[in-house]
Amino acid sequence: MTSKPTRRTGGRAARVASRTAPLEQNMRPVRPGMEGGHYTPLSPSEVERIHLAALDALEQIGLADAPQSGIDVMVGAGAILGDDGRLRFPRALVEDMLAKAAKTITLCGRDPKHDMQIGGNNVYYGTAGAAVHMVDVLSHDYRDSTVQDLHDAARIADVLDNIHFVQRPMVARDIVDNCEMDLNTVYATVTGTTKHVGTSFFEPGFVADGVKLLHMIAGGEAAWRARPFVSISSCFVVPPMRFATDACLVMERCIEAGFPVLLLSAGQAGATAPASLAGAVMQAVAECLAGVVYVNAISPGYPAIFGTWPFVSDLRTGAMSGGSGEQALLTAACAQMHHFYGLPGAAPAGIADAKLPDMQAGWEQGISNVMAGLSGLNMVYEAAGMHASLLGFCHESLILGDDLIGQALRCLRGIEVSEDTLALDAMRSVCIGGPQHYLGHEQTLSLMQTEYLYPALASRASPKEWEEQGRPELIPAAIRRKQEILAQPSRAMLDPVLDAQIRARFNIHL
Repeated sequence: MTSKPTRRTGGRAARVASRTAPLEQNMRPVRPGMEGGHYTPLSPSEVERIHLAALDALEQIGLADAPQSGIDVMVGAGAILGDDGRLRFPRALVEDMLAKAAKTITLCGRDPKHDMQIGGNNVYYGTAGAAVHMVDVLSHDYRDSTVQDLHDAARIADVLDNIHFVQRPMVARDIVDNCEMDLNTVYATVTGTTKHVGTSFFEPGFVADGVKLLHMIAGGEAAWRARPFVSISSCFVVPPMRFATDACLVMERCIEAGFPVLLLSAGQAGATAPASLAGAVMQAVAECLAGVVYVNAISPGYPAIFGTWPFVSDLRTGAMSGGSGEQALLTAACAQMHHFYGLPGAAPAGIADAKLPDMQAGWEQGISNVMAGLSGLNMVYEAAGMHASLLGFCHESLILGDDLIGQALRCLRGIEVSEDTLALDAMRSVCIGGPQHYLGHEQTLSLMQTEYLYPALASRASPKEWEEQGRPELIPAAIRRKQEILAQPSRAMLDPVLDAQIRARFNIHL
């Protein structure tokens, strides 16, 4: 009797497990801080024309409504206060401050492994938006967002590989007192993620308590100043061409406290910025250049991010259109201007006008996120989870956005051409006396994980396999993933003793 060959057990399963195991960061097909800059919607001469027009706007039109402290510091640096109350900025002053401005900055995470080097063509994707509603993907309802929603969003983002930082994506509308809302926003995000966090303060008087809270979490003022893991988002201008007086005072106090600053100009084309795309970019550049003068007059070389943030209006209705192709172009053009000045830069992408995570949301978020990455935008804000033109945030959409941004990052990485990747040796061994296919070839197996990115939730099954799998759909899969994440303790939770001390000092609602 001929014995049957022994069937190996576990071999394929072991190989599959090996190939699906998490890779070291330097081996992953995509990772934080990869370089973009391949896509340039503006020609060099067009970039130069926008720059010169922005200088003209600053010199001839200037900005109104600066607080007296800002007037004093900017006039002291060389700005000119006109009889009309507007500050005007000579070209030489702007050029001098650009020379002093920080060209690369580090945004720290509570965990150093999440530190981001902001500058050059390095690209990072994160959340933002300050939505006032939460999207319920089952009922399709919009409800007021809460501090628990905010904390949960930070916890979800903390475990998503392609979300690199967490700017508050929603407002805690269940907290009526604005000072307590600001403090609880900091607490909810910082205890939800060890990645870098962005926030804001509503009034200048709220900054001091926020700083005390962060000193306690950091382990003292010195530790905070050495590694500030929270940056401040400063809407220091009210477009067109006016300083936001209270926001400027908040910014001054945050600079004194050591927060990195996002200088954010958020005009809306056709409403608070010119309707022409070039004009909208130019105004945002001019306003942010005024911010560069402001910050560097206070503290030369201070860590500040050039946050040109022009939005788009649907001119038929006046409604914001964050998911439009025009928005994607504005963002990419802004990235070019950041590179022109050699400054760390930020702009929005990934905004959906769609009310739910549906096909419309997919194309709106996908197009702008890919273009932002290809343009080399340093910090892509609002990249995942945002719906209804920033009015709604969705946890499930945040999870799906991780897959979407992963594919955007793979586009950003591009194609490497070398002697090895051209694969002549592999072709020779396959075609001459070989199996006539590459499926089991050593090169194929070696590149399986490092060259290719696989979605976590999206299905690539055949219709037959999809049927056998129970016809899985994206939204139920995202709901299950959310439940899995939130069933685990927060990886950013504080020591219980420290947490008790914080709660004894501040009214923590979470």
